Amino acid sequence: MLENASPQTLLQVRDLRVQLPTSRGWAEALRGVSFELQRGQTLGLIGESGCGKSLTALALMGLLPERAKLSGSILLQGHELVGMSEPQLCHLRGARMAMIFQEPMTALNPLHPIGKQIAEPLRVHQNMGAKEAKARALWLLERVQLPRAAERLMAYPHELSGGQRQRVMIAIALACRPDLLVADEPTTALDVTVQKEVLALIKQLVTEDGMGLLLISHDLGLMKDQVDRVMVMYGGAVVEHAATPELFAQRAHPYTKGLFEARPRLGLARGSRLTTIAGSVPELMDLPPGCAFVDRCGLAREACRNTPPTDQTIAPKVVSALPHGVNCPYWNSPP
Repeated sequence: MLENASPQTLLQVRDLRVQLPTSRGWAEALRGVSFELQRGQTLGLIGESGCGKSLTALALMGLLPERAKLSGSILLQGHELVGMSEPQLCHLRGARMAMIFQEPMTALNPLHPIGKQIAEPLRVHQNMGAKEAKARALWLLERVQLPRAAERLMAYPHELSGGQRQRVMIAIALACRPDLLVADEPTTALDVTVQKEVLALIKQLVTEDGMGLLLISHDLGLMKDQVDRVMVMYGGAVVEHAATPELFAQRAHPYTKGLFEARPRLGLARGSRLTTIAGSVPELMDLPPGCAFVDRCGLAREACRNTPPTDQTIAPKVVSALPHGVNCPYWNSPP
């Protein structure tokens, strides 16, 4: 899944593994995640809740839970982030890499007005004076379509709605025009019109500045419109990856097929039930040593439980320079 690094390579992730402490021992929450992201490229992560999408993002940002064990390699423009000290990571966060968090109410500081929170990375990383940083903060709030932006500079997070707080989070993340933007469900609380404006702004920065975007979302339609390629995650591992047009034309892994078949579709008769994936996501401590999807898969063999699947390249249906890979040796077998 990884290619040789080029001058345009922004991010290289190799065999990323995260273990979390539980009452039953150490649980492997990420299991060998590997991918690359080029400058100006957009990558989407999809999968059910608990599959490892947000944990991957937190690992990249150096924001894992206390006592978590991290191994593997994360190279940001050739600089290794795994093992980097907290002061060094603080120097990078907000300046060269930024994250839009899924829940803005817990990410924003309730004790400071939003104008100060947007200005802080500008003053810390770009050495702006108070007046210049305030003017830039106002400009950013206007870019993310916050109503009465000038009046809201002195507002506190609790005085804003959920959608307004989300726009503030996006403004903070974009303040220093980072090289890497990690967006975890960035438009969840936004109405459709503002969602379109915000996504257009992010896409503009990707195009103009060569920013790399890692977008996490449950919205398959959003992925189809916004990212160049998609990785499907399950049980802390990548089970399929391909260029976006290719994945929407051909799904190989049984889990990916289940996700797409469960989408609501126009034209269904009244009373029709949506297709569901049988079973439920297992607890981290209950994941088998082999394929995490084995207990929910109609193609599973006995070997699947104990043997970790390897990445296989399959023939694409859509012409693309990116490979289509699937972690399932039986993906083309009849059920």
